Amino acid sequence: MKQAALAAVLAGAALAGLGVRPAQAATLKATLIAPQDDRRLERSRAERAYLGHPTGPAADGLAVALEEGRFELDAAGHEVALNTVEAASLDAAKAAAVAAEKAGAAVLITDLPADWTLAVADAVKLPVLNVGAADDRLRQQDCRARLYHLLPSERMRADALAQLLVSRKWSKLLLLTGTTPLDQQRTLTAQASLKRYGLQVVASKPFKLSADPRERDLANPLLLTAGATYDAVWVVDSDGEFARTLPYRTVLPRPVVGDGGLVPVGWHAQYERYGAPQVARRFAKAHQRPMTANDWAAWMAGKTLIALATAQPANAKAVTAAAWTQGLPKLALDGSKGTPLSFRAWDGQLRQTMLLTDGQGVIAQAPIEGLLHPSNVLDTLGADAPEKLCKVAR
Repeated sequence: MKQAALAAVLAGAALAGLGVRPAQAATLKATLIAPQDDRRLERSRAERAYLGHPTGPAADGLAVALEEGRFELDAAGHEVALNTVEAASLDAAKAAAVAAEKAGAAVLITDLPADWTLAVADAVKLPVLNVGAADDRLRQQDCRARLYHLLPSERMRADALAQLLVSRKWSKLLLLTGTTPLDQQRTLTAQASLKRYGLQVVASKPFKLSADPRERDLANPLLLTAGATYDAVWVVDSDGEFARTLPYRTVLPRPVVGDGGLVPVGWHAQYERYGAPQVARRFAKAHQRPMTANDWAAWMAGKTLIALATAQPANAKAVTAAAWTQGLPKLALDGSKGTPLSFRAWDGQLRQTMLLTDGQGVIAQAPIEGLLHPSNVLDTLGADAPEKLCKVAR
């Protein structure tokens, strides 16, 4: 039996070396739906490379993963065919999803805002891999049975940072928050994490970047960080412009965390363990830029496609869309983070280690060493099973 399996692998390798696919290769079709004229990727933003923000399209990470998995796919006698569609509106995204399903796609990948992602998930009966929206509501009250998340949620990021603060005994915090609706929602998420880990907010102040001279003081770091005693400053700034200017400008010599200073992310190009440097180098060589957390999520989506394809019997003549994807909730994936990654049954979120970085290197990773959990310590990041608001069955 082992000799037969080895022969199949060697035969696949020989065909791959000749540029030939096995004659009976079955194809897993997938479609990536991304926003047209993505404002997140405007040149002025991409050049600043705000931590936690994308700097390139999701297609880049997918391409690297599929290239890496070519030998494995050849040996299994299967292919993955990826199509990319850009959508200019929510309705266009829905139409693209329906068209992809009619064309035989078995999996959709979305790099879209939360509302667009939900519209796509509701328009089709296919599994949807979300690599672009970190909103917790997609994992909680607005969850969907076939919606899975490769990108860490905002609650996962906040929990990772709260764990580090507890481990360093930085328990008293000054909370600075932006005035946009997204900032307000993310502030509530941060406060939930602070409560979960017993951290104290000694003062909370709003900031506002404005060209109006009358509002200049609303973005003055010295004024904002005066009048309180704290161990660290936690800043919530979804845009990123204010947060990046805050470190070393506070009244007290204290660390800045959150969206500036020390930032929780799903990936950083300077992570130096578990094969991560090799992954980052392959990505940088292919796309001439550092690999970000969003790129890692897209890369993991590509690895998920490969795992689904290679789970099928070798050289199967025909595979239904349902057969391609029925094992999705049970996958164990390698994300070069040192532990097997899997999807949570209650919200479809990919369990994963989180990294904390100052932009120059990885300072720490979460879950913090020594933290305990009844079943899986990765579930200390994000909404755990007892906290779930998702009512759908997977």
